[in-house]
Amino acid sequence: MQAYFDCRRNKRNTRSALQFEQQLERNLMQLYRDLANGTYQPGRSICFVTLRPKPREVWAASFPDRVVHHLLYNRIAGRFHAAFITDSCACIPGRGTHYAAQRLEAKVRSITQNWSRPAHYLKCDLANFFVSIDKHVLREQLAARVTEPWWMWLADLVLMHDPRPAALFHSSREFMARVPAHKSLLNQPKHRGLPIGNLSSQFFANVHLDALDQHVKHQLRGRHYIRYVDDFLLLHESPQWLNGALADIDAFLPRRLGVQLNPKKTILQPIPRGVDFVGQVIRPWVRTTRTRTVNVAASRLAEMPATEVYAAANSYLGLLRQATGNHADRARLANVARRRGHSIAGDLAKIYRRRSEAGDELPQPEWRT
Repeated sequence: MQAYFDCRRNKRNTRSALQFEQQLERNLMQLYRDLANGTYQPGRSICFVTLRPKPREVWAASFPDRVVHHLLYNRIAGRFHAAFITDSCACIPGRGTHYAAQRLEAKVRSITQNWSRPAHYLKCDLANFFVSIDKHVLREQLAARVTEPWWMWLADLVLMHDPRPAALFHSSREFMARVPAHKSLLNQPKHRGLPIGNLSSQFFANVHLDALDQHVKHQLRGRHYIRYVDDFLLLHESPQWLNGALADIDAFLPRRLGVQLNPKKTILQPIPRGVDFVGQVIRPWVRTTRTRTVNVAASRLAEMPATEVYAAANSYLGLLRQATGNHADRARLANVARRRGHSIAGDLAKIYRRRSEAGDELPQPEWRT
């Protein structure tokens, strides 16, 4: 029941959630029986392509399977979270993008002594991370902490399930072709790749990269290090030390995990030039939202249907407020919403609905003859 409530959070009005809820008790009891007697098998996944910020495959598991993912996560995640380093973010309660940005800013201010000393940062990204994960290596990492036979059976079933043979494709061939072949799960061998879009995949990714976190902290002795999924940064006063750390990590990842760094996204430069991480840019005494994000938000608000502006604008304002230097960006989006007929709070923190959307009729002009 708890796994079901977690699964439907913020998704209760989706078609799959409503269909499951129509016969909730019967569906949950059937799912329980299948799990208890070992006959449970994952159902069909839906595959579609998103185009923002770049073409990417998304694999959505069926609603009963998502309940099982939450069941497994609720049972075993705590023991892994307790062993993770504090600077491992994403898919961990309380450690989202806001936490990661604040954590990195604190590290930057620490190593630069509040911007009074020079320092450098090394930013790295893993090449095609989710489709490159070796399931056999990941299974060994799970088995090291999941000692109960039944829960390991369930983790193994979820991990090794291949969603491709029975998948339902909700995107056209033209859209599917926009995803580069080396980034598509469809082109990977059976033992490689996790489907993007499932809670289990996000959790398994953190388990997989915990080996990297431990290596950086205990072998490299990297004091100022932070990771968000497959993006990670190292801070140090010496660029030579960072180059040495890069060479070490570049050799460690293929040998231990079977993944590789993306050389096109490896950056080494002075911190005062700005550190771009989790959508925010950290510069001396200010943390701002990435310019591209603000530009896309303004463009979308100006072009989207009028009925969608209210929700989207408030969502964007909430995102911008996570940065410390956000007034100019919020004013820009507020002006776009104002031109679309919405009122704005004086502190630029909220967009109000238009009267027509709130159910009231707009006043009609008086015509004189």
